[in-house]
Amino acid sequence: MTASRDVPAFFVYGEPSRALDVGFLHVETVMERRSLHFGRVAPHKHPLMGQITYWFKGAGRYRIEDRTWNFSAPAISFVPSNVVHGFEVDKQSDAIVVSISDDLLRAMASQVDLSLAAPVLLSGEAEAPGFSRIGALLSMVMDEYRGGAGASERIMAGLIGVVLSLMARLGGNAGFAAAEPVVALGLELRRAIDRHYRDDWPVGRYVETLATTPHLLDKAARIVFGQTVKDMVLERRLLEAKRLLRFTIRPMEDIGREIGFEDPAYFSRFFRKRTGASPSDWRRRNSEAAGAI
Repeated sequence: MTASRDVPAFFVYGEPSRALDVGFLHVETVMERRSLHFGRVAPHKHPLMGQITYWFKGAGRYRIEDRTWNFSAPAISFVPSNVVHGFEVDKQSDAIVVSISDDLLRAMASQVDLSLAAPVLLSGEAEAPGFSRIGALLSMVMDEYRGGAGASERIMAGLIGVVLSLMARLGGNAGFAAAEPVVALGLELRRAIDRHYRDDWPVGRYVETLATTPHLLDKAARIVFGQTVKDMVLERRLLEAKRLLRFTIRPMEDIGREIGFEDPAYFSRFFRKRTGASPSDWRRRNSEAAGAI
């Protein structure tokens, strides 16, 4: 089987990425696409939307970036846009998947308690109040969505916001106070870094782009992400290098250039300093490119 040169990017799984309508929402179950994945969804990402996946039955393995969890239902994840994820599940498994455009997530961010900047996976007991409420709410979202022309986007967005806040209560980054200006600035910084980390911008360029001050930007980076702005940029470049090493067959020099390093030796030193291994050694231990579809 030939591996892809890039991490696949989809609209919804199996469909090419495309522009989304403002306020886009999509709801379906995992097994509605069983004929495409047969229980194994290869690592992929969604460039323009985040996803909630609520496993209401079954078990399996879930991957988010370079971490893997074994899980059994009930379990729920939130994955922001451009985060690589995939899973393998048994035939009895199923989940409700809610796909939400980035613009709608940005509009919701100040109204929910969960940080929408980082992925999270939570599991628990079906009888636990938090999970029973989440299950009931997402069933309502599914029913409303299937109402077709009569469906209310406002109702669905409200229910989804409650689900995200319940996830925070269950332990998903509950410490974030999403309504605070410093958090909003931190999330804007993350989005700016996602767009420009390849360009090797100095910190001052981010300050200018976000119309803030060096002090406020550094404060936002440290409070929201526990890092300096420079370290956030370097970690984003490292994350992309890991994605390409693990999920593609692209050569080292190509990957280095992709993330902004024209000198392969400099890229190798950068990678080794931050991981303790050379890019080639790290790929040998972690690569899943051979299994990509």
